[in-house]
Amino acid sequence: MTTVTIDAAITLSVQQAGEVALCLAVAPPHDHGDLAVCAADGTPAPTRVVLTDGGWAHIADLPATDVEMTYRVEVGLHPAEAAEVSDIDTLVYLRPSRYCPSDRLAGLATDQFGHLAPADAVMAIEAWLNGSLAYVPGVTDAVDDALHPLLARTGVCRDYAHLGVALCRALGIPARYSAAYAPGLSPMDFHAVFEAAIDGRWWVFDGTRLAPRASLVRIATGRDAADTALLTPLGAITGMMSSTLTVTTSGDLPHDDRSSLVALR
Repeated sequence: MTTVTIDAAITLSVQQAGEVALCLAVAPPHDHGDLAVCAADGTPAPTRVVLTDGGWAHIADLPATDVEMTYRVEVGLHPAEAAEVSDIDTLVYLRPSRYCPSDRLAGLATDQFGHLAPADAVMAIEAWLNGSLAYVPGVTDAVDDALHPLLARTGVCRDYAHLGVALCRALGIPARYSAAYAPGLSPMDFHAVFEAAIDGRWWVFDGTRLAPRASLVRIATGRDAADTALLTPLGAITGMMSSTLTVTTSGDLPHDDRSSLVALR
């Protein structure tokens, strides 16, 4: 069986001591793996693991100094089974959210994709994202919602995912945002995709088409990027952050047939 090896490292400047939540671990049913958090002098920082609605979260109590966090895990690339869409899923993932103002995109969504059946509509949205937006690193930031890539026609993976989610919800198709590790991504970075509800199951789509969907490994899922943030201060005041990430497979990457439905692992 092909395996994915994930090695992530984050260096963070902490200006005021306190807790932060880290969203690095692969999501259940996988184990959360090994996360080490150490101060600049090598002293380990107290860390606990919390299971959230979207995945694992490590809560670390950080001192006011530079802190290094390292995470490593291996995951088998067995075929993923699409999860069922619950009644709560339908309620939550049809609502507009902070980065996905679907209520403002109803006209565009209906005009472009409203004549299509749900599966065809979502596939058309993914193809439209890929053909209409240019992937340009650094052109958006944490305050930009789905309207920014729509107007600027540029963005990064989170922008593609936010716009995909918003367009699906505007059509009455439940959709959610997922952070993922993506073997084959170049340059390597944390990745974002979107999932849409089709025939009562969750299927993954990626407007960037920069990595095969069958190789993706879920980190966390939520309404939008606010629910899956890599780092969330919970009392600590943080400054500069840098990260390195390596995601490799033990074999060849799978071919991605864009006409097929794929579940996110």
